[in-house]
Amino acid sequence: AATAAVYKQWIPNTNFETASNWDKGRVPCASDVVHFEKDKVVSVFVGSHHALTDMYLPLNGELVLAAGAGFTAFDGSWDPGCDSGGTVRFADAEHHAWFDPSLWQDVLEGGELRPSGPIFAVDEERVPCRHDDVLFQPGTSFRVNTDSSQPVIRLRSISVTGQELNTPASWAGYLQGPSAPLQFHGNGTLEVTGNGCPDKSGCACGNTLDGPRICAALLRASGRQCPEPACQSPLQPLGHCCGVCGATINLDFTPDFDLQKYQDRLVQELLSQPKYAGVQMAISKVHKAQTFLGITSRSTTPLIQIVLIDDRVGLQTGTAAEQLAADIMEGIAQHGAALGISSGKMEVATGSTASGQVGSHPVSRITAGTVMGLLFSLLFLGGTIFLYRKGKLR
Repeated sequence: AATAAVYKQWIPNTNFETASNWDKGRVPCASDVVHFEKDKVVSVFVGSHHALTDMYLPLNGELVLAAGAGFTAFDGSWDPGCDSGGTVRFADAEHHAWFDPSLWQDVLEGGELRPSGPIFAVDEERVPCRHDDVLFQPGTSFRVNTDSSQPVIRLRSISVTGQELNTPASWAGYLQGPSAPLQFHGNGTLEVTGNGCPDKSGCACGNTLDGPRICAALLRASGRQCPEPACQSPLQPLGHCCGVCGATINLDFTPDFDLQKYQDRLVQELLSQPKYAGVQMAISKVHKAQTFLGITSRSTTPLIQIVLIDDRVGLQTGTAAEQLAADIMEGIAQHGAALGISSGKMEVATGSTASGQVGSHPVSRITAGTVMGLLFSLLFLGGTIFLYRKGKLR
């Protein structure tokens, strides 16, 4: 949901039985020598019983044993699944970063994967936002690097080992335990607030400062470059790492605007139509830096950003998204005031056109141009009066 908490689940684990956690790509067997690097801090969940020839443990770490799990020394008897034997090393888990969107997935409250649909998230919102719930799967161990450009990473709640920690006190108590230092490392401090988004118009994600870190993690696998877009001058949505073909709409809103209700309205009335099959939409509140005469100020203004992309190819790339954006703008022209939308601006970039402002619709009668004109008129009048009083102007 856009205004209620979103559950984001951490994907990697450091389980003993996960084959990808070992350099040989398989779980150690009886004739193997298991080797943990002595200086690598690690927490490892062991879900079953294992016979091993030898095991070198780290200087600082833990083995979390499930019921019936444990280790015994290999007695030399033949193991049909373990002919060769050798040294099997535990992989380095230090590189799993909190701000890597590929390591998170959206889930329902019970942990089931959220069904795929027409709604997607810009890259900064694919990692946990300040009002989200974070889930680490029960029966798993993990280690996550929380390096961040913000001193505190705020969250609504964190669930670890099946226990939901949703108050500052409960989270502080967990941090005092033996496992937390093995599971979390880095300069960023996780803080649980227990607070969901209190604003029906939505809340900004809060990951803007770590945007470069998020993009670096996403592009690391693709040679640190965004894929070549199929349109000229692709759009650059706020919070997204690479340019997109399609359309964006920025909405100015009033206190009556309800983000979740408006998203549901767009999905039911427009996105569900057969002609928009293959179109995806991201909608959220963002903060855009204010500019005056080309100079960017430190202040920001909140707005609702809608990003529309589609699965068309070639010259048709983005054309379905463009048509949907036009329909949204038409709906704003007709019902914007009742929906709490004061104005909207649309930009498009398709396979056959360059990007540019296609249209804007101010719901109120006073447009931005009128305001700017009045401002400059007042400045001119004030300057004239000032020069006249100083005797500089006759």
